[in-house]
Amino acid sequence: MTQDSAVAIADTWNYEGIYSFYDAAADEEDYQELIDPAQRKSNYYEVLKNNELFGYLVIIPKDTNIVELGLGLRPDLTGRGLGQAFIEEALQFLMTSFPIVTHVELSVAAFNKRAFKVYQAVGFSEGEHFLQATNGGSYDFIKMSKKIK
Repeated sequence: MTQDSAVAIADTWNYEGIYSFYDAAADEEDYQELIDPAQRKSNYYEVLKNNELFGYLVIIPKDTNIVELGLGLRPDLTGRGLGQAFIEEALQFLMTSFPIVTHVELSVAAFNKRAFKVYQAVGFSEGEHFLQATNGGSYDFIKMSKKIK
């Protein structure tokens, strides 16, 4: 991910309503990780469509063949039925770029029914529920996983 894209996401991507939970500025640690290249490392990837920033991926190795996936879609594109294709493309990128990976894990805030349904639609299975300290509080999250090979 370029520094320009990281700053654009961190400073200008503002989601509406309950989804403002996902604004980078909602959590100082998340914000700093996004804007600092040393903290981002090579785990962040920008997703471009027609040379415009469409979304991003965060790919964190957990084990030899397991990665944790984080992703974000540009705020004006959410709720428009683009999520499933976005995730399918992300999974294709994972399989192509990281051929050793066989399992993908992600976590979704329990209130985010919209994302949960999309993850299920592409084959992720619901796992444990857990509390995560973030955004100045403690929130219920759901771990989901999918075998990709």
